[in-house]
Amino acid sequence: MTSPSASTPLFGRIVTAMVTPFGADGALDLATAARLADHLVNTGSDGVLVCGTTGESPTLSWQEQDELLREVKAAVGARAMVLAGTGSNCTEEAVAASRRALALGADGALLVVPYYNKPPQAGLEAHFRAIADSVPDLPLMLYNIPSRTGCTLLPETVGRLLNCSNVRAFKAASGTVEEVTNLRAACGSSLAIYSGDDTLTLPMLSLGAVGVVSVVSHLEGLRLRAMIQNHLTGQAAAALAQHDQLLPLMRALFVQPNPIPVKAALEQRGWSVGAPRLPLLAADASLKAHLHDLMQSLEADSTAAGQTLSP
Repeated sequence: MTSPSASTPLFGRIVTAMVTPFGADGALDLATAARLADHLVNTGSDGVLVCGTTGESPTLSWQEQDELLREVKAAVGARAMVLAGTGSNCTEEAVAASRRALALGADGALLVVPYYNKPPQAGLEAHFRAIADSVPDLPLMLYNIPSRTGCTLLPETVGRLLNCSNVRAFKAASGTVEEVTNLRAACGSSLAIYSGDDTLTLPMLSLGAVGVVSVVSHLEGLRLRAMIQNHLTGQAAAALAQHDQLLPLMRALFVQPNPIPVKAALEQRGWSVGAPRLPLLAADASLKAHLHDLMQSLEADSTAAGQTLSP
């Protein structure tokens, strides 16, 4: 069987976990969402994920999530994959959301491990299997992020879920590269593993991951894409140099809870995406200054490379 790293995976190499733009009144700004999705596709993203953690899904109503998916899909069309975050700690809600996403034209769904209620592995397996069975035509990416959910989806459980034909990918956000090795041991090459942490993209690629569900790609998509391409073509030194260049910004985007920093950075790039909804807050002056300095140090090189840095 061909290794996932040797061919283009279903969702591509870079899926941007897109912020959700809000107006001054806190309402969805669908026009800006459409423009931002188009911009992301034009600057290196193979896919766009709406209604994930970066998209503030906990504070979006289901109606808002459906509207956002519809608008982004219309803006992107067939040029890139559009995934919807349809996970929930209620299986019935996740099934309903996944069915709506399929009906609205989503190319895939991201399913986070159920949070707060901390189900056992058998419960997790039954949860994901129920969703997969309800939308057999919708490709699914499972999402493990124990720091937010209080629960870990084990590789052995993922391996058993691969007999659902639409379980195709996995977002690895445990904070350790060992997760990739353990998943490959349990699942072989039939599971496309994505880094769920920008800072770990390059090391995870070296262990068999196929790409990244990214936040930094809002700002440096072409440089991130070049890093991945250099890795895939054996140009290790160039990939490492690009990783080192991006690392300070990657880290800065998580010094406060996501998406506080990336929304502030986008505002500095001319994107009026609004502040996060409560209980998150807008970035403080210190963080804004730090982000400004980091982006200034990258901007000249990015512009020289041909990346569009503003709307």
